[in-house]
Amino acid sequence: MRNSVIKINENQQCNVITTSSIYETSPYGYKDQENFFNAVIKIETELNLIELLDFLKFVENDIGRIKRNKWGPREIDLDILFFNDMEFSNEKITIPHKEIIYRDFVLIPLSEIASNLIHPTLNKKISDICLEISEKYIIQKLPDKIF
Repeated sequence: MRNSVIKINENQQCNVITTSSIYETSPYGYKDQENFFNAVIKIETELNLIELLDFLKFVENDIGRIKRNKWGPREIDLDILFFNDMEFSNEKITIPHKEIIYRDFVLIPLSEIASNLIHPTLNKKISDICLEISEKYIIQKLPDKIF
């Protein structure tokens, strides 16, 4: 996880602004696998959305991600949750990320670094959306941040 943040920050067109704590979480989707470690980072970038997506896929591959089944084990998974206040969808990506409202392991770390962020589609603060989550996946918050 730390290697991915370092690689993102090393890109001349990206700057890591802040990072959340790391959270150990139970698996989402396919349950018969090891626990995950999740965190959220905020970056500034000169890249457009598709360039950023392509760059993050490059970072995943560089770290050694092997393409497997959806929600299965993975070495790293880098998602773009928001891109400014953009709303966008094509065959490669949907912004805001369409699944985040169901995932405490995304919303809680996101709230840690941007609780007042407004979800542009729902027009709600992230901290308020956190209160609406019914399924819980977070096992524990680890003492360290990623970066």
